[in-house]
Order: sequence, then structure tokens, then C-alpha cells
Amino acid sequence: MKLTSTSFANNQPIPGEFAFAVIAPDTHISLSTNRNPQLAWDDVPAGTQSFALVCHDPDVPSRGDDVNQEGREVPASLPRVDFFHWLLVDIPAATRAIAAGSHSDAVTPRGKAGPEAAGGMKHGINDYSNWFAGDAQMSGNYYGYDGPCPPWNDALLHHYVFTLYALDVAALPADLALDGQAIRNAIAGHVLAEATLTGTYTLNPKLR
Repeated sequence: MKLTSTSFANNQPIPGEFAFAVIAPDTHISLSTNRNPQLAWDDVPAGTQSFALVCHDPDVPSRGDDVNQEGREVPASLPRVDFFHWLLVDIPAATRAIAAGSHSDAVTPRGKAGPEAAGGMKHGINDYSNWFAGDAQMSGNYYGYDGPCPPWNDALLHHYVFTLYALDVAALPADLALDGQAIRNAIAGHVLAEATLTGTYTLNPKLR
């Protein structure tokens, strides 16, 4: 199975159009258009009954002490953890593409509605839900896609790994907790094939 995109090439930068934030000279960052990228796939294995899509950033700082702090830098040597940006499940077996902007076309304070998505699909809750939990203006359940917004003072370039899984089940359990780890656990043992596409992104002008 092969996963491609017209929005960005494998291991190349993701355009700001598909990010949560872009660089702003006076304020470090400003909110962007936050559109989901276009994705397409082929060479699907026989027996596929549905697909699941997971996008995660494995380069998120494990500690927030230095994150977005003036006069400080998040060191590249700091241990990193996963941050889930997009969880889309119960994608019908006949599907072969997702159009750009079809699942996200703006930053939505307090998060987009879910889990229901077009075509009988379901969106999971991404990790902006935890990130904004203490923010009175932004807190909420962030369903669907929300793009890159790495710390503007991070010394490490971030990678965004889109993984498409071909599954031997038509739908995941209806009572499943739709967070990243729960979805990973639920598809274990049901994956017929998987394909990845990786984009990079930074808000640190030094890394541009």
C-alpha cells in the first residue's frame, strides 16, 4: 500500500496552509488556515473492510519548562513524546482519497464537533484537547484534524507522520474511547497493511 499527497512531498516541509500556526515576526506565531492536507492511496490489500488514519508528531517535548519561553530554548536532546494531530476511523473500504480542507478549514476555538464525520467515518479526539485544557478561551474537545504548532523556540525540527492502516474490520467498537492510544490498541491484530507519509514543520526561524 502506498500513501501520497499533493499537499507536500514525503520528508519535505508541510506548507503553512496546513498548519495550526505560522511564524509571525512580532509575536512569534499567528494562527493559520489549519486545512487538512490532501491524501491518496493505492495498492490496497484484498480483504480490506475499512481504513484508519493516524497523524502524530513524535518530537513533542516531554517537559514544558522551556516551551515558548522568551530567552530560552527547548534543547534537541530533551526526550520526546507522541502528540496526536488527526485520528480518523471507519473510513469506507472503497475510499482512495481525502480532499484538502475537507475535514478542517480553520482553527476552531474549543475544538471541532465530533465524533461523526462525513461518509460514516468517525473522528477521534486529538491532543490539542489536553494542550488547551487550562485555557479559558480555547479549552474543549478537539475532534478531527488540527495541524502543526511546535514550540517556536524548539531546537528540533518536528516530523508529522501520517499512517494509513488497512483493516480487516468494517468498523471499530462503537464504545471505543477515541483517543490516539485507544485507537492504536483497537486496531492491533486487524492491520492487513499500512503506509506512511511524513512531513516536517518548524516555527523556529533559526531552522528555516
